[in-house]
Amino acid sequence: MPDTASNTSTQRSGGHAVEVHPLTAAVGAEIRGVDLTQVSDAQFAEIESAWIRHSALLFRGQQLDHGALLAFSRRFGELDPPPVNENGKKFVEGYPDIYVVSNIIGADGTPIGSLGAGEAVWHTDMSYLPEPPDASLLYSVEIPPAGGDTWLCGMIAACASLPQALRKTVAGRSIKHDGTYNSGGYLRAGLKDSDDPVHSVGTPHPIICIHPPSGKHTLYLGRRRNAWVVGLPRDESEALLDELWAHAAQPEHAFAHSWRVGDVLMWDNRTTMHRRDPFDSAARRLMYRTQIKGKLKPQRAP
Repeated sequence: MPDTASNTSTQRSGGHAVEVHPLTAAVGAEIRGVDLTQVSDAQFAEIESAWIRHSALLFRGQQLDHGALLAFSRRFGELDPPPVNENGKKFVEGYPDIYVVSNIIGADGTPIGSLGAGEAVWHTDMSYLPEPPDASLLYSVEIPPAGGDTWLCGMIAACASLPQALRKTVAGRSIKHDGTYNSGGYLRAGLKDSDDPVHSVGTPHPIICIHPPSGKHTLYLGRRRNAWVVGLPRDESEALLDELWAHAAQPEHAFAHSWRVGDVLMWDNRTTMHRRDPFDSAARRLMYRTQIKGKLKPQRAP
C-alpha cells in the first residue's frame, strides 16, 4: 500500500478541523474531526470535495440513529429506494430509504436483511439501471470478529493505467449490465434464472465514461456475471471482459477496509467497484445502507 501520509490535509471549517487522510494513491480517504450528526455547511463542502477527489470516504466512531444517517445521506442528493432483496424484504420498518445488509435471522425464521455471509464479488451497485445510483453509504452496527472486509477498487486509476492496445479495443464500446442477480449471487425478486447475457434483463453502458464532478475518465464495468460487450460474439466478449476485469482488479488499484462498529464508508458508484470478504455465517453482521439517486446516465468519454 502506498505511503500517503504526506498527502494529509486539514481544513478548518466553521471552527472545527476537517482532516483528510488518503488511504491509497488509487482510492479512498479517511475523514477525521467530524461528527456526522452535526456537520456544518462549510464542513460538508470539504467532505464533498474530498469525496470527488478520492472516490470513497471513511468516517470512524460515528453514532447514528436512522434519522441522522438519512439526514447526512440526503446532503449528497435525493435517495434511491432499496431494491427488493432475495427474501422479498426491502428496508428498515418505518424508514423506506434504509436498506438492511445482514445475515441475522429474524423471529419469522428468515434473514432480516440481504446479502448474507457469503463472498460478494467485485461489482458496482445497481449498474443494470438506466441511471445507476451515484453513491452508496454503509454504516456498521454489528460486525463479525473476523472477515467481512470491504474492498474498494479505484476505477479512475484503473482507467488511467489501461494499456494503450486495450484502451483502443474498448473505445466506443458498451457493456450490457445484467440485472438478474444481486452481488451476493442471489436471483432478484420477480426475475427468472438466466445465463444468457445477450437476452437477459439489463442495460448497456459505455465501458469508458466521464465522471461528471471531476471530468476524469473512469472504467465502468458493473459486475462480471452475465456481462456482455454489446455487438461482439460471446467468445470474444468473454475474453475481452476477462482482460478488463483482470486489469481493474490489480492490487495497486484496491484498498481493503477492516470494519469497526460505528464506521461509515461511502463510495462513488461511478468511479469504484467494491466487494466483501467472506466471514463465519454463525457470526452476526448488521449494517445499514443508503444510496444517492443517479442524476445522469453514464456518459461516454470522447
